[in-house]
Amino acid sequence: MNQIKPLKVLIAEDDETSDLLIAIMLRKYSPELLHAKTGTEVLDILYENPDIDMILMDIQMPEMNGYEATRIIRKFNTEIVIVAQTAYAQSGEREKALDAGCNDYFSKPIQQSMLTDTISKHFKDKIT
Repeated sequence: MNQIKPLKVLIAEDDETSDLLIAIMLRKYSPELLHAKTGTEVLDILYENPDIDMILMDIQMPEMNGYEATRIIRKFNTEIVIVAQTAYAQSGEREKALDAGCNDYFSKPIQQSMLTDTISKHFKDKIT
């Protein structure tokens, strides 16, 4: 795979272990990682950082879930890549995530290959 230009990524994850694992997997793609533990924090961070390229959006978060946060984001930003991630991979979750406005969906645990493939798919224009 060719080199992808550095991405600015927001990890929306309330579980510290999952957040750390995702951050480690993203190191080679993103020197600038932002972190949110609630859906409300996701919105606050995005308002302050409109240049974020991608959000890895946990679905089950306190205050506001990932579906609700995604619906709100899509009202003012249709360009950002939002990838839903959930440990509760039940039937219909992928469709629910896409209907909410997510570009893609992962069930946890996230695998490095899934993350790499998704970044390649959504950021072809940033590959050098």
